[in-house]
Order: sequence, then C-alpha cells, then structure tokens
Amino acid sequence: MRILLSNDDGYFAPGIAALAEALQGLGEIIVVAPERDRSGASNSLTLDRPLSLRQAPNGFHFVNGTPTDCVHLAVTGMLDGLPDMVISGINHGANMGDDTIYSGTVAAATEGFLLGIPAMAVSLVGKEATHFATAGRIARELAERFIAQPISEPVLLNVNVPDLPAAELRGLQVTRLGKRHKAEPVVRIRSPRHETMYWVGAAGAAQDAGEGTDFYAVAAGYASVTPLQVDLTHQQQLSRIRSWLAS
Repeated sequence: MRILLSNDDGYFAPGIAALAEALQGLGEIIVVAPERDRSGASNSLTLDRPLSLRQAPNGFHFVNGTPTDCVHLAVTGMLDGLPDMVISGINHGANMGDDTIYSGTVAAATEGFLLGIPAMAVSLVGKEATHFATAGRIARELAERFIAQPISEPVLLNVNVPDLPAAELRGLQVTRLGKRHKAEPVVRIRSPRHETMYWVGAAGAAQDAGEGTDFYAVAAGYASVTPLQVDLTHQQQLSRIRSWLAS
C-alpha cells in the first residue's frame, strides 16, 4: 500500500504531520505538499513556469506550486507507479458546502481522483485546531476500511471532523454538501504608501445547514463524509437550454 499525502497549508503545517503520523504502519507514506500556504488555490495548475521539487529534513517533499501541482507532479513525474490512495489534509478549518469550490485541500484530493486514484480530503473544523489527532484517527479508520473493503468505482470523499477529543466524537455520518450565504464584503485598507488595498471577506454563515448536510453533522458532533463528483453539468437544465436555443 502506497499513500500519497498533500495539503494546501504547506509541508510544514501541523495537520499534515499529524496525518502522516496517524497513517504510519499502513504502508509507504509519501508527502508532497506546497512550499507555502496555498489555501483557496482551488484546482489551479501552474503552467507559466517550471516547478521545483525539494525535500525537507523530515523527509517531506515540497513544491513551489499549488496543491494540484503537487499531486499532479507526484503521480505523473515523481513516482514510479500510481499510489493506492491520495489523502489531502489535515486542513486547519472547515471545507464544507461551497468551501469545496475554493479549497486547495479538496483540490489536491480531486486531482488524485481525476488521475484514477481513490482520494479523500480531511479537514478539522474549529478555530483553535487543537485535536488534529482526532481527524487523523478518522482518516486512518477510513483508509483501513478502504484497504479491507475497496470500493469498485472511483471515489472522492470530503471529510470534516469537529475539533473535539476523540472520546467526544459521536461517530461518522454520510452527508451531502450544505450551502453558505454569500461571503462577507471585502475589507478596504490603506497601505503605508497610501494605496487603497482590499482584503477578501470571510466566508458567509451556513444557509442550508439542515439535517443531512455536512454542516448539521459537524455541529452535532459527528465527522461528516461527503462523496463528491466532478461532473458540473446541470442535468435538469439540458432540455430547457435546448429549447431556449431553438426558440
């Protein structure tokens, strides 16, 4: 078993160290992560310059690119064979609802999925990010389940774990993505050179957080497990758009 790890917080982040530690003993663990925080990078690839791959003293590899770059480079250029699984995280902060569109954590897992590898993104939900070990325990449990009972079709799981001691976690729930309100307005600031600058506003509060959503599960003390897909086609609008174009 060969497991490729990545993230969007950077190779030095405590979350990826906790993830690597939690997975020890399951097989060969390879870490390829960004050289700096690339939160919000989504599924971007670096196409305007070459990338460098270096190794830190702890054995982790890091790339001067995005989370997607890291997984793509590892799978298509660095490794001599496909990994059995790609796991991204443990992210510091939630990746629920609309967050998945922007998340570099989810993007790293998505790249593995697009390359034909079972993948999951793991995030720790809470401002303090105290209990990375709890999220690591959930990641290991899911990885062990996959090893024992492989899923016969491509799978991309988005996992969000409340920032709680493991003993207080109520279990796992399979969920759908909820939805947030629109983001907070940008913040306008003045630079020391008297230039007007803008800081992107925070994500909005949960709008669709009812039973069955990732928001609901995490708020109730469960780790949410949401299967994702990449097909963005709005199937229900196909006939409507055909009619609109024909009119």
